Amino acid sequence: MNRIAANALKTLRLLPRAALILTVLAAPVLAVPMMRTGAGSTIDAPALKKSGVGFVLLVSLQRG
Repeated sequence: MNRIAANALKTLRLLPRAALILTVLAAPVLAVPMMRTGAGSTIDAPALKKSGVGFVLLVSLQRG
């Protein structure tokens, strides 16, 4: 009986930690459907400036 009680106490101590980890892992997954899908929720990366280095590099490699 003592061994069963010890296992039960160990399990009860582990439950809050497991629930917290599960909540942290599930929060992003559950938050995705709540977002409204519209033009306002799209995140775009900023456009990169073209510096023209590729063309200069191509010409200089062809001369060599």
